[in-house]
This record gives sequence, C-alpha cells and structure tokens, in this order.
Amino acid sequence: MIFIFAPFIAWFISGALKFLINYLRFGRNAFEKIGNGGFPSTHTTIIITTVTLVGLSEGFSSSVFGLGVATALIIIIDALGLRRNVGKHAEVINKIIMENQLNNIKLRESMGHKRHEVAGGILLGIVIGLLLHWIVSL
Repeated sequence: MIFIFAPFIAWFISGALKFLINYLRFGRNAFEKIGNGGFPSTHTTIIITTVTLVGLSEGFSSSVFGLGVATALIIIIDALGLRRNVGKHAEVINKIIMENQLNNIKLRESMGHKRHEVAGGILLGIVIGLLLHWIVSL
C-alpha cells in the first residue's frame, strides 16, 4: 500500500522544500519562481523515492527495480536535457516578444534542472524512501 502513497508523499515533501527555499531566496515572489525547475527536482524525488522503496521491498536484483531504474534514468535525462533546452528556447522567445512588443504572453523559462538540482532530488528521494520503508517495517 505504501507504493501508492509514496509518490504523493515525495511530491509534497519536495514541493514544500522547494517553496521554502524559494521563499528564503525571493520572499513573496516564491510562487512565481516555482515552475518545472529549481531545487530539488520534484520529478526526480518522486521516482527515486519509489525506486528506493521497490529496491528495499522487492530486492535490488528484481525486474521491477530494474524497470524503475530505467524509468528514473529517462526522467533524469529529460530534466537535464530536453526540458532544460525548452526553458532556454522560452527565454529567447520571450526576448523576441519583448523587443517586438508582439503581445503580453510570457513563456515559462524555468523548465529543466541543473545537475545539483537533480542530485538534490536523488538524495531527497533516497532519504524519503528509506524513511518510508523504515516506518512501514515498524
């Protein structure tokens, strides 16, 4: 049953931590700074929490753990590569829109992650996974 709740718990903890960090950095503008980027990577935290739980419960040599690792790698590569580049494209497009006064639409620029943001998500996911496994084992 913990496998159903683990992603939501990881999402909540990572999101709350990300908001707290942004609040300390930007004050009242913290909500504006939260997007699909920032520290820690919530996507990474969610998948690593779940994969950690699977490894601890089903075994690190199980096929389900292997599938989880493959999925985690895809998510991490996506966060560091594709989504990061989408954010860079949005930044350039926003400059063009501003210079030419085309309209009031502003694309979200915070889409991907830096390496330390993904690393933070990995570490946080492992910690949450270990804690959840320990709680369920009591």
